[in-house]
Formats: sequence, structure tokens, C-alpha cells
Amino acid sequence: MKSIKLSSIILLSVFAIAVLTAPAFAETSGAPAVDGSGYPWWMWPLVLLVVTFVMGIAAVLGGVGGGVLFVPIISGFFPFHLDFVRGTGLLVALSGALAAGPGLLKMNLASLRLAIPVALIASTFAIVGAMIGLALPTNVIQIALGATILGICVLMLTAKKSEFPEVREPDKLSSVLRIYGVYQEGSTGQIVDWRVHRTPQGLLLFVIIGVMAGMFGLGAGWANVPVLNLLMGAPLKISVATSKFLLSITDTSAAWIYVNQGCVIPMMVVPSIVGIMLGSLVGVRLLRVAKPGLVRWIVIGMLGFAGLKALTKGLGF
Repeated sequence: MKSIKLSSIILLSVFAIAVLTAPAFAETSGAPAVDGSGYPWWMWPLVLLVVTFVMGIAAVLGGVGGGVLFVPIISGFFPFHLDFVRGTGLLVALSGALAAGPGLLKMNLASLRLAIPVALIASTFAIVGAMIGLALPTNVIQIALGATILGICVLMLTAKKSEFPEVREPDKLSSVLRIYGVYQEGSTGQIVDWRVHRTPQGLLLFVIIGVMAGMFGLGAGWANVPVLNLLMGAPLKISVATSKFLLSITDTSAAWIYVNQGCVIPMMVVPSIVGIMLGSLVGVRLLRVAKPGLVRWIVIGMLGFAGLKALTKGLGF
């Protein structure tokens, strides 16, 4: 309780400092206190805070990362350029991953043996994806983003999960890389000895996942878990935890490209991260009483609507 309250106070303090210092930056740069639409300067950060707060709750209850909700919804319904939205989306996903990563490693759920070769490939191609995304016209990215989000909806509807996949024999590459491990299942006390197979195919898919993560600023947890769990055969908890840790590496690589190109604005990033993290704290509490099936359908509906919005926006409708 004390840690949650302290985290909330810190996050709100950061947001307050950003808001209070914004007029000073505006005066220094000569920027007007009112935007072109006639709204005061503080309205958009405040609305962004509220929207991302709700988004953080939905992300926890729906079992998805904040980035995959942030980019399509904010780009579709806010008057922000897509480049700034993608840069902020990567930092939103990155903040959650950095907060969760150390704890997952301490609990021996996130596997460094599994994460390192995958992260090397995914982070390298995330840089490539970010460079491609910044080079392509915005309408092309909007169309591709809308199609990708709708594809994620289909994946969420059809994807299965296997808590303990059967891996009869590890492949040669995983043996050479020594990708295996042991962990204790907390719910049963069972000691699980796990290994992976089909490693070359998995690493090849992470090339595509890295490009998409950098190009769209979505994070990649929605794709990491199915590949690690269903294709490579890692246990579900290992896959989820390793995926979360992976985001701290993959998204950092892509985020630097957006930062270097000036596509990260503090007045977007600060309220977004504060809103997502505060919403996540509330979502964790609601998770005990919420019906997972209903929440899952709500999240799929939100993504589907945002995906269609991005698609039509890119097509000019």
C-alpha cells in the first residue's frame, strides 16, 4: 500500500512539474499559450492524461501492453502527428517494461538465456523499422498501422495458449546457445524443467517483429508471447515474463531513433506515461473482480475500432 501511494505521488508530482513549467518553455520559445484551434495549452496534456489513465486500466485487464492501445487510439482521435505518437508509444511501452523487468528477473521467470539472442535480432531490426517508418509517407504508415491492428485483433481472437508446451527434444541451435532453464510454478510448487525447439524459425520471426515494433511504435508483446510459447515451446509464464523484459531492449533501440529525429515531446510523453502507470495501478486492483472474458472483448473492440479509424484516416476517408 505504501509503495503504491508513493508511486502515485511521484507520478503526479512529475506531471505537475511538467505542466507548471510548460508556460515558461512556451514563453522562451515564443510559442502562443493557445493553440490554433482556440484551446488553452494545458487542455491536450490533461485530456491525454485522462485517456491514458483509462487505457492503462484496460491494458492490465485485457492482458495487453499499453503501447498497442496507445498508438492506434491516440493517432486516430488526437490531432498529433503520427511520428510524435509513435515516439511516445515506444516510451510508454518502455516505461512499463523497465518497471517490471527487474522483478521478473529476480523471480527467475524472465530468462536471459532466451532473451539475449532474441533481443539482439529484434532490437537491431527495430532500429531498421524506425528508420523505415520515419522515411515513409504518413498515410502509408497509417494504412499499414490500421491493417496491423486489425491483424492483432484476429490474433487475439484465434491465438491459443499452452501453459506447458511439450518439447520432446531441443534443436541444435538452442543446445548451442544453451537456451533452457528451471523454475518453480508458484501455484502448484512444481519444478518445471523447460527447453525450446524450432529456434531458427523463431529467430527469423523476430526479424519481422522487430521491424514492426520500430515502424509502428507499438511495442511487441502481442507478437513475442505467441512465438516464444506456441512456436518455440517455452512455458507460458516464461514467455510472458521474457517478452516483458525484451521490450526494455527492443523499444529502447527504436526509441533512440525517434528521440534523435526530434519526435519525442515532453508534453506528450509525461502525461501519457503518468496516465498509463496510474491506470495500471488501478487495473491491478480491479483484476481480482473483473471478468476476463468481458474485458478481453472490450479490448478487442477498442483495437478493432482504432484499427479501422487508422485505416480510413490513411486512405483519406
